[in-house]
Amino acid sequence: MKLTRYTKFTGDLSSSVDLEDLLQALSDFLLDSGFQDPYSPFQNADDSMESLRDAIRQALESGELLDDDAQEQFEKLDAAQVEELIDKIIQRMKDESYLNAEEPSEGTGSAGEGNDTDAKFEVTDKGMDFLGYKALRDLLGPIGKSSLGRHDTRHEAAGVETNGSSKLYEFGDSLNLDIPATLNSVFAREGPPDGSGILNLEYGDLQVQQADYQSSCATVVLLDCSHSMILYGEDRFTPAKRVAMALAHLIRTQYPGDSIDLVLFHDSAEHIPISQLPRVKVGPHYTNTREGLRVAQRVLRGSGKDMKQIVMITDGKPSALTLDDGRIYKNAFGLDPIVISETLEEVSRCKRAGIMINTFMLANEFQLIQFVQKMSAMCRGKAYFTTPQTLGNYLLMDFMSRRSKQVN
Repeated sequence: MKLTRYTKFTGDLSSSVDLEDLLQALSDFLLDSGFQDPYSPFQNADDSMESLRDAIRQALESGELLDDDAQEQFEKLDAAQVEELIDKIIQRMKDESYLNAEEPSEGTGSAGEGNDTDAKFEVTDKGMDFLGYKALRDLLGPIGKSSLGRHDTRHEAAGVETNGSSKLYEFGDSLNLDIPATLNSVFAREGPPDGSGILNLEYGDLQVQQADYQSSCATVVLLDCSHSMILYGEDRFTPAKRVAMALAHLIRTQYPGDSIDLVLFHDSAEHIPISQLPRVKVGPHYTNTREGLRVAQRVLRGSGKDMKQIVMITDGKPSALTLDDGRIYKNAFGLDPIVISETLEEVSRCKRAGIMINTFMLANEFQLIQFVQKMSAMCRGKAYFTTPQTLGNYLLMDFMSRRSKQVN
């Protein structure tokens, strides 16, 4: 039953602000990718408390957070009262574990006092989970509701949820006896019952009911954070982060036996906790796809899951390679044969390890299309040439459709 909770109204405007609505309004600010959009209200944003205060101030002034009465009260506040209101809102966000904030260091600033620019904040796991839920809801809205379950395969195993067939009992199977099939086996060997009420049941007569074998899956989101993701007047990185967060929320809530990890690749590659995704910004300029695949394989090998897949989101062709001595070989002009051959060899290793690679491309230049088509043919994966606006729909539809189908 839905409950309504009543509290005493104190006249404090900070209690009139819905923190979830505020987080939604601040999502672009909290997921800043380093892209300087001239039309964005959050210019020169960083993770300082002063930037957070500016972002909250702009959200309040937009008139979209408060109801008419509260907005009218807000507009009557002077500058000092607005600052006090923002302080109370930030304290509520901290109290409800939406963000963590560091206090400014002492002894800094021209007067030897603390400076707001020294104080930093970060989105908590609760805050990231909420943003992931919002992103997932927004992305699934145009698709419609889907019934999501665990991953079905063509293999069968003994279990409780039956599919109508049975098999001979083997050691280790759930003893979910198919009694009619077991009795038929006894009668076929011994003949009809003799009336004594005694059956000569042997080990070979035991039949157990079959159930669909449901497998767990390990997913690595291989996210391109090279500089091209924010070039050419378009922010491709923030939509990619939103989709990765939505996918993480989907897996956590609908596939609790699965795992999801995040690997970033640029000049090199690194595995980072998915909880750090909101703070990730674009890195160095080049695209070391091969190193990203190598790191992703190491993560998947340690997952212990039956099914393994890589979801790669990128907008550029491979242009860098980590050499055996640790140096980075770079060539951004065309398809370098050395870089391409080594990258395709890594794709071949993924195929031999049974790892599926599905690639979501945010660009459509001819050379890139050639490379992705060849890579997809090698690993029997799929390639989607999409845009930042349609990336989420393509990725989530592909993810869910593969889980509604039977897979080897």
